[in-house]
Amino acid sequence: MQRGDGGFVYVWVLALVAVLALGLAAIGPLWSQEAKRDREDELLRVGKLYAEAIAGYYRVSPGSVKHYPPSLEALLLDTRFVGTVRHLRTLYADPVSVDTPWGLLRAPDGGIRGVYSQSAAVPLRTVPVDLGIAVLAPAARYAEWQFEPKVSP
Repeated sequence: MQRGDGGFVYVWVLALVAVLALGLAAIGPLWSQEAKRDREDELLRVGKLYAEAIAGYYRVSPGSVKHYPPSLEALLLDTRFVGTVRHLRTLYADPVSVDTPWGLLRAPDGGIRGVYSQSAAVPLRTVPVDLGIAVLAPAARYAEWQFEPKVSP
């Protein structure tokens, strides 16, 4: 290497760094969109689990009068029976808004008939979502998706 080659290598390294920065700038929004899609899929999965657990709690209510769970913790251990009955294994956090608790849809008797995210972010899905146990209408924000099971009185 000759004495004047140092500046030439420096220019090539700067060009390489600029090309890498442009590549990362182009890929960043794609990664961000994919991460949002993953959080939305997780919200649908967890919301469906809550809807199924609430429906299960309601369906197996002893006696002729059916009741919704008084709290989300009641889904972890249903104390209305002699044996252990669990409708959920754990209480899941809202995947879209982790620091915010779930919003609760209350039944007339004060029980929980459904949950919803309190996030004001805009969903990627713009069509109705059929989860089997609940159908979510198109929404302008995640908070409008209410995971309320279809139950027969």
